[in-house]
Amino acid sequence: MPSIVRTTTLPSGEAIAVLGQGTWKMGEDSRRRADEVSALKLGLDLGITLIDTAEMYASGGAEEVVAEAIAGRRAEVFVVSKVLPSNASRAGVQRACENSLKRLRTDRIDLYLLHWPGSVPLAETVEAFEALKKAGKIRHWGVSNFDTEEMEELTGLPDGGNVQTNQVLYNLVRRGLEFDLAPWSRQRGIPLMAYSPVEQGALARNSRLEAVAARHGATPAQIALAWVMQQEGVIAIPKASSQQHVRQNFAALDIELTPQDLADLDRAFRPPTRKRGLEMI
Repeated sequence: MPSIVRTTTLPSGEAIAVLGQGTWKMGEDSRRRADEVSALKLGLDLGITLIDTAEMYASGGAEEVVAEAIAGRRAEVFVVSKVLPSNASRAGVQRACENSLKRLRTDRIDLYLLHWPGSVPLAETVEAFEALKKAGKIRHWGVSNFDTEEMEELTGLPDGGNVQTNQVLYNLVRRGLEFDLAPWSRQRGIPLMAYSPVEQGALARNSRLEAVAARHGATPAQIALAWVMQQEGVIAIPKASSQQHVRQNFAALDIELTPQDLADLDRAFRPPTRKRGLEMI
């Protein structure tokens, strides 16, 4: 068992874990709540201290699950949450952040993201984020589901260069961003945060991963997750709703894919040869 979860560095210089815990679809069923809280707590015990959530997830319910999991240990946790584009105005961001803080039962969000591009001018949203930083309500801000052109627009704005991450759909079957967004981001030191790194479980059942998995005594899901975490400047945020699943994700940190593994995976899941529109779910 690795004693320390590997980290990557935000533009601010702060190191954050390359393996986090996602919460999409948590908080939707009260019968699963105890298991969800227990899974998040185990993740923290293991050192998976980054937890990603959003006001959209279960209409705030996921943030309430996170609050229960981090109660009494807030100082250990790097909390990521997101504001909907419909709330991305100057006043809307302020209200949404306050509501998220109440649900999370905390006085600050470590990283606050715009969930996807919307109709509110980006400059207004950036101003709102910067005001929240000055007020101590958030420590950092970033975006989600932004393609290269949108990142170019963002970083050209006053204070737009303060963006700390871009959370995107990225896994072995969703590799389009490797053509331009990933190298653009690496060049500027802006980590990508990969949601659905196992394609909502589909890669756990993908026969093209079995040979590599067998070489490592691992599962296909662990190989898919290890592959994402092995990409430079990428953070993976898989969801795990059970303790067993958390332990399986954690064990993927021990897998070091060889050049042969990576070549086999490239043959099975071809990298892009041209620009594609950014995928999202």
